[in-house]
Amino acid sequence: MSNNEIPSLQKDGRSIISNHRNISGIITDLKLLFKANVLIANVLPVFAGFWLALHFTNASLSTNMDVLLLTIFGSTMVIAGALALNNWYDVDIDTVMDRTKSRPTVTGNISLKVVLTMGISLTGLGFILLLFTTFEASLYAFVGWFTYCFPYTMWSKRKYTFNTIIGSISGAVTPLIGWTAIAPGFQKIPIILFLILFIFQMPHTFAIAVKKYKEYKAAGVAMLPVVRGLAVTKRQMVLYIACLFPLPFFLAPLGVIFMVIATLLNIGWLVVSISGFFTKNDLKWAHVNFLYSVNYITIIFLMMIIVTLPIFNR
Repeated sequence: MSNNEIPSLQKDGRSIISNHRNISGIITDLKLLFKANVLIANVLPVFAGFWLALHFTNASLSTNMDVLLLTIFGSTMVIAGALALNNWYDVDIDTVMDRTKSRPTVTGNISLKVVLTMGISLTGLGFILLLFTTFEASLYAFVGWFTYCFPYTMWSKRKYTFNTIIGSISGAVTPLIGWTAIAPGFQKIPIILFLILFIFQMPHTFAIAVKKYKEYKAAGVAMLPVVRGLAVTKRQMVLYIACLFPLPFFLAPLGVIFMVIATLLNIGWLVVSISGFFTKNDLKWAHVNFLYSVNYITIIFLMMIIVTLPIFNR
């Protein structure tokens, strides 16, 4: 190898590294734009609703695989579209908050015009896919998308503490999307799934708001602990968690194992929440509550799927 070839190889090596970093940066930006953790977390309730509808209507997964794919991809696109539009609209407050300063809408890595286009395009594609399942599934997806984008993001989030209630509606329709792709939604099981997700999101969001109290206050976001204080927030958390207690018993068809595990999880969360009245470290307590809530909802919906597997129903 001649000396003249060495700089060329070094240049190519730097180019490869640079391209790798560019690709990695783009992936990171997209994860932040679409709030990857939130997006993935919404897929489980959609699938759980779909799965339970199959179970209770004695339908086959194999014969409905096309409907499942349309439901999962369609709902994921609609949710991604809503999250992108949320980032597009909230760029001013995201600039203030440390937890959101890395979003591509703030850094400028992705222009606001592109984000707006992506949000609208993904939403439209998602609705088209869902319309190939049932109109009712598309309707619930629209309720979630509309509620999140307009009454929550563009109206109540910055003005009123009940923004959490409005935001919880959009997050709670996900199992209804999955269920109604197979069966009508006005039935006990899907309604209870909606209520579990709706009520869960209240103390879950309050825990986040306590953790990020200073950031929300600096950004002027009307979260409950910022406007009403920690004492009121703690009382409301206990109240909402207590409201979860009767719900597993309305899901008796899922069996005793599910009801026992769900009840134990409710008791555990209530204990964690009540401990907030005696703690000297509110940030640590809020973090524990947040972690518990994430694991709580994951276990609850995974258990719904597990207890209805064929192996448990022979």
